[in-house]
Amino acid sequence: MPAVHLAALVALATVATAVLSIPAVRATPAVRPTPGVPPEAGVPAGTPDVIVTEQATRRLVVFDGRRRVWGPAAERWAFTPLGDPRYADLAPERSWVHPDEAKVRRWRGRTYVLTTASYGFAAVVAYPSGDRYWARALAPGTLRVNPHSAELLPDGSVAVAGSTGGLVRLYAPPPGDASADFALPDAHGLQWDGRRGVLWALGGDRLVALRAGTVGGRPRLRPVDEVRLPEPGGHDLGQVARDPDRLWVSTGTAVYQYVKSRRAFVRDYPGAPAVSRARVKAVGDDPLTGQVLSTVPEPGLTEDWWTTGVTVHRPGPAGPAGPAVLPPGSLGRPSGGAGEPTGVYRLAGGGIYKARWWRLPTGRTP
Repeated sequence: MPAVHLAALVALATVATAVLSIPAVRATPAVRPTPGVPPEAGVPAGTPDVIVTEQATRRLVVFDGRRRVWGPAAERWAFTPLGDPRYADLAPERSWVHPDEAKVRRWRGRTYVLTTASYGFAAVVAYPSGDRYWARALAPGTLRVNPHSAELLPDGSVAVAGSTGGLVRLYAPPPGDASADFALPDAHGLQWDGRRGVLWALGGDRLVALRAGTVGGRPRLRPVDEVRLPEPGGHDLGQVARDPDRLWVSTGTAVYQYVKSRRAFVRDYPGAPAVSRARVKAVGDDPLTGQVLSTVPEPGLTEDWWTTGVTVHRPGPAGPAGPAVLPPGSLGRPSGGAGEPTGVYRLAGGGIYKARWWRLPTGRTP
């Protein structure tokens, strides 16, 4: 989503009308799959559910991954802070505009959903209750910060990436209120790396590894590594579920995997020719089935970053050309197996921005 877009400015002017037209739906109880009901034809057994940022209705929704066509009957869980007294102090009618992140994390025996919205909302929401572990409104009702992602660290602190604000902000664990900023132009993505003990942060033209700590009891972020992207437009960042040495990285024109041990961006992963394309807003693999999920804007919708479809790939084996290793700052062509799209989840009338598998990195369901 552009940092400042005419449509976004119009959205701010019409927030009050939008709030009146969308009924408040707090966190709804989780609905588990019906035992013994098989997935639709073409959907592999064991396919998990999918969580999306559904901007048309200003909600996060977990949809049934066994169904290719989504609607109310396929909803498993939903969240919005609109009309919810637990989030009233964050002015969600102004700050919860264009929700743009949703990812699941497990921390101290509980499941949480991390979410942000372009107009300032950021929260760590307990699943399935919708209770508030941590939440802030960053310049609510404006695009001055434009939160695009969040991450939960092992000590309970929370990091937020602000694209327009050009920063990664680390907040002390609640009930603390202290924070520290690290300047990162066009910051879009965050991913905690437990093996290396670093917070990966994706900016417009670089990937940075940050060490989180405290100085005098206050949060601190210190860079320990930095690598330039093959081309500008860094957008989505996530751990490759099947390889702890790799990160998913999307740019304005391609989807890479970053090999941490080699400090190299590659497109040698299975299915790369189909998965790697321009303007990918979210990408990730399922650790059990190996399927890759991604979203790309669809023309003709209200916002030019929306889509009504979420693409699924079932990558084949790596191609004969071997690995395509791209050193920092270089541009190359992908190699890999077929990986053509094997299915599309479809939400009629939707405005999806990001979609992620509803599965923990361990392979367990939340």
